[in-house]
Amino acid sequence: MKPYDRMKELVELLNKYAALYYEEDAPTVSDAEYDALYDELRALEESEGYSLKNSPTHRVGGAPQKKFASSRHLLRLYSLDKCKTEEELADWCARLVRATGREPELTAEYKFDGLTLNILYENGELVKAATRGDGVTGEEVTAQVRTISGVPRRISYKGRIEIQGEGIMRLSALEEYNRNSTEPLKNARNGAAGAIRNLDPAVTASRNLSFMAYNIGYSDRRFASQTEMHAFLEEEGFETEKDIAVVKGAKEAFAFANRVDELRPSLDFLIDGVVFKVNDTSLREEIGYTEKFPKWAMAFKFKADEMTTVLRDVVWQVSRSAKLNPLAILDPVDIGGVTVKRATLNNYGDILKKKVRIGDRVFIRRSNDVIPEITGVAEESPSATDIPKPEVCPACGSPVAESGAFLYCTGEHCAPQIVSYLDHFASKDAMDIDGFSEKTAEQFYNELHMTSPVQLMRLKKEDIAWLDRFGDKKAENLIAAISASKDTTMDRLVFALGIDGVGKKTAKDLSARFGNMDALAAASEEELTAIPGIGEVLADNIVAYFADEGNKKLIEELFESGVSVKTAEKKEGALSGKRVVLTGSLPTMKRGEATALIEENGGEVSSSVSKNVDFVLAGEEAGSKLDKALKLGIRIIDEKEFLAMIGGKKEG
Repeated sequence: MKPYDRMKELVELLNKYAALYYEEDAPTVSDAEYDALYDELRALEESEGYSLKNSPTHRVGGAPQKKFASSRHLLRLYSLDKCKTEEELADWCARLVRATGREPELTAEYKFDGLTLNILYENGELVKAATRGDGVTGEEVTAQVRTISGVPRRISYKGRIEIQGEGIMRLSALEEYNRNSTEPLKNARNGAAGAIRNLDPAVTASRNLSFMAYNIGYSDRRFASQTEMHAFLEEEGFETEKDIAVVKGAKEAFAFANRVDELRPSLDFLIDGVVFKVNDTSLREEIGYTEKFPKWAMAFKFKADEMTTVLRDVVWQVSRSAKLNPLAILDPVDIGGVTVKRATLNNYGDILKKKVRIGDRVFIRRSNDVIPEITGVAEESPSATDIPKPEVCPACGSPVAESGAFLYCTGEHCAPQIVSYLDHFASKDAMDIDGFSEKTAEQFYNELHMTSPVQLMRLKKEDIAWLDRFGDKKAENLIAAISASKDTTMDRLVFALGIDGVGKKTAKDLSARFGNMDALAAASEEELTAIPGIGEVLADNIVAYFADEGNKKLIEELFESGVSVKTAEKKEGALSGKRVVLTGSLPTMKRGEATALIEENGGEVSSSVSKNVDFVLAGEEAGSKLDKALKLGIRIIDEKEFLAMIGGKKEG
């Protein structure tokens, strides 16, 4: 294809995608896919020495929607130039040195993934709010922005000033909204943009949005630096990201970007990069602007965690709890350097809520090492077909039972369930049987007809020495490992039982609260829900498990086979009765060390911040947990204060 023809094709495609993204809040490609096409167009324009009149490289954002009144900004809002590699960042820093004759200070801040807002205050009153639009004119969304509780209605500054920031939907707010909605949102970015650009402010309010302020546009007051602007925003009561740094040069800038990228999965909001700006505003004027970007700012984009691809099929897998879990088979797609071919759809109810069909183009999100998930439909295919609901178990052919959003196999001897259950029972965090794997569980199921962990705990050397892959020595080792595992703790045994929804943390909480299996088995729903982190659904699961006659017999036979539970020693110390949350990186100790010290001194480590927490032990890079603790007025301590509290230094 000739360069002109490809350029024309890219312009048409990008303008179509931009209209869907900016004007209809209905994107059909991910940001990373759009950026790749945009970069291709820009490279073509540079190599050919010209651009088409309607090229998106000339434009900031999208045209305002006609359903809203238009609002002209007092000062133009620019887009940001982008880079993706350390070399590109270094090139930009070198251009700054050439433009100014020195290496300027840079501020480093998060690049939020939401909807840009420009809020005008006059005489201390919020008078108007608008979207960025095309940079000169946006949509007036004052009524919608007034529903965001974090946006101050009044500020102490009495001049005329535009406050810029991002309207975002926190991931916890998205999760809560989707839990109760019949029409789930695809992602937090669309959740925020769709809420603000909705004519009904009640829709905006229902999504519990936040506003993160990060810049000042027009102002009667002159600000000497970005750090001065940031301090002003905080003083006036705007929510800002506290993880802002001042750096010099590409090396320091890249180190900040790397640190934030590693921190990204733990944040309660979406970011897709970091933004570097020349701190000194007088230097900014010297450096200047292009038609579209300020030359004194650069967005460093992270590797994509969301892409689109075509859903080709859905297969159903059987878990140890008998649930049928749908696994999506996809056209392979690269997400952040990892080729993704499969993704989860959670359950049949999730399929119905997201209206996903085989053949549709879907959004895939991959976060850290979590299994990739389909978050919604990007583009419907006219030839797409519905995902059939299985009537029988794909593994054993037994009838399928439906309970709420879930499907269950009703078969008593379904191979995948049994193999998965045996593997879980013997796993490191459960009974910790060294040398027992899923492959071993499958072999024992097929060749020994093993269906229960009781049979595993009763094994003798002669039962397995004849098996393929075994022999006397390996058989002896496994029997010794089984014998050693029988002397266990209550939390390990509770976790090993595989009660639906009970993970390691909950098993520890149950062990600490009830002390022995008999007390736990007799626990009421009210007693269980009194434990932080256990809701009604999980409490029902626990009560139902211990009420089941088959489960009662299983536990009884495990004890008869030699399993014994050590009574957990109740630690007493300076932190007795205290609940502690850890967040961030401590200067001299790892999180595991801090956890051990807390427990050794009678305290309990909590994974989430709530009013029941006594204090938060915070280190560097502390994120949303610290923010929440500050809002709740919970005491914050550092490592030095923590060590003084327990009366000494850590060992070593």
